[in-house]
Amino acid sequence: MGMMQEFKAFAIKGNVVDLAVAVIIGGAFGKIVDSAVKDIIMPIVGKIFGGLDFANYYLPLNNQDPHLTLTEAQKLGAVFAYGNFITISINFLILAFIIFQMVRILSKLKKDEPVEEAATAEDIVLLREIRDSLKK
Repeated sequence: MGMMQEFKAFAIKGNVVDLAVAVIIGGAFGKIVDSAVKDIIMPIVGKIFGGLDFANYYLPLNNQDPHLTLTEAQKLGAVFAYGNFITISINFLILAFIIFQMVRILSKLKKDEPVEEAATAEDIVLLREIRDSLKK
């Protein structure tokens, strides 16, 4: 039963619960950012670069027809899918920037722990006198 009690103490600690909540919220937030990138940002970028869904940009490596969608071209052989990579990279950059801003704001809001005052010179002198009297 000792191991079960240790596990219970570990699982109930605030850090573990906070981490679990953060993972759940982070997963949901990641879906929001993913949707924003795929549904809002990348269509605008795709329109600027020719009207094609940017995630479907690729270079055929197996003589595929360049007018096929990425999925169709992948079925016919290897492709260099740079558009999908760029989409995922932009998704990561946006998510990392937002998390950075959240951590920055939380660290500003977090109150500094009170710092213990350093011993004054009078305290040090008094402690030395006590030490010397104990030596005698």
